[in-house]
Amino acid sequence: MKFSKIKSTLILLLMLLSFSCKAQKNIIQREDLQHIILDQHLHQVEMQKITLKKAQKAPAHFHPCPVIGFVVEGEITFEIAGQKPKLLQSGDSFYEPKNVKILMFNNNSQIREAKFIAIYLKEDNEKSIQILDFVK
Repeated sequence: MKFSKIKSTLILLLMLLSFSCKAQKNIIQREDLQHIILDQHLHQVEMQKITLKKAQKAPAHFHPCPVIGFVVEGEITFEIAGQKPKLLQSGDSFYEPKNVKILMFNNNSQIREAKFIAIYLKEDNEKSIQILDFVK
């Protein structure tokens, strides 16, 4: 009888452990990429998938609205006026503040395209981008 209780207890423990392991496999993992505080009312959100051709360099520009995004594929050199250039790789996120000059957003590869998702956080019906005429 004592052996039967021990056996039942062990079986119960093994079943509980098995359920616990299955539950742990189904946990959704989250990783914070950026935390940005915006002091604005959002009227609309616009999302674009953008492809930079091999070695393509985006012109200097600014956005009349904040932009958040992430690199889907490739490597991009990203420089905001007054800051050091950053290397963004696949999976990296970025933030382009409203009305701040973006001096560089360039595909680093001579052999591959770079792709990223840009999310425009608009207060009204402002343009997504304004190209600048000057060079760095």
